[in-house]
Amino acid sequence: MAETILRQTILMLLLMMCGALCYKLRIITPSANRELSGFVLQVVNPVMIFMSYQTEYRAELVQGLLICFALSAAVLFIIIAAVYILIPERADRQTEVERFSAIYSNCGFMGIPLVNALFGMQGVFYLTAFITVFNLVVWTHGIILISGEKDLHQVVKVFYSPTVIAIVLGIICFFARLTLPTLISDTLGYISGLNTPLAMVVSGVTMAQTSFAGMLKKPGVYRVCAVRLLIVPAILAALLTLTPARLIDQTVRVTVIAAASAPPAAMCTLQCLRYGRDSLYASEIFTAGTILSVFSLPAIIALTEYLTKITS
Repeated sequence: MAETILRQTILMLLLMMCGALCYKLRIITPSANRELSGFVLQVVNPVMIFMSYQTEYRAELVQGLLICFALSAAVLFIIIAAVYILIPERADRQTEVERFSAIYSNCGFMGIPLVNALFGMQGVFYLTAFITVFNLVVWTHGIILISGEKDLHQVVKVFYSPTVIAIVLGIICFFARLTLPTLISDTLGYISGLNTPLAMVVSGVTMAQTSFAGMLKKPGVYRVCAVRLLIVPAILAALLTLTPARLIDQTVRVTVIAAASAPPAAMCTLQCLRYGRDSLYASEIFTAGTILSVFSLPAIIALTEYLTKITS
């Protein structure tokens, strides 16, 4: 699996370089990139998630999905607790930006292509559980963290997001055993196929707008990346591999670890812009984390494989 992840992350890096080149050549402007990002988040991702439920109903899939929901909630709780300990609040640091970046991963943009490469649509099927729990937590705890104020209206908005709607519709079709006509299924299949290339191009354009010279001079960037990409994922890999295989399927286990080990979420930059935090710093953390994840993700998956062997 580690070899598959390495190949996929290198492929994704090359796609991001394509996006960066398009930005430098002014083929894609920042405004166009925002529109592309919206298209991926509101159309392509939800379609791919919905299509993952267009599979044959099996009892083991239902069991795995329910376990994945519970496991995802537990994992996000562990991540939040660990980050608050590893990144203590200090007046000379932008603690809110650092904690948000360290807690919340790019589980949609990066997680879906990685899990799809490892396990196909079954992996994406399980990943929807993590994405659902992630959205609920990031739009409650995450917004309170970055804004400094409680906004309960955001909780309601979560349930109207295209991603959650796609998950609900997908689950209904799955349990009702409803399958789409071939023509519609093929059309949605083409749309979902855009996920990896478009998501990576958007990430590349975002990265190209960051000053690498300035980024390399900030210790906080390294600190956050170490927590997000290595320390927290290693803790999760150790904890989850200690759980007996009869309780957690290997596909579910690796899917959750991969999603939780993805680089910092691009959402942090957007929310910093909205609430007046340092969006440049958030963008620098996102850029550094995305580049370094090419090396950290295969390492975490290799660690998971090794721990699974010695504990089984």
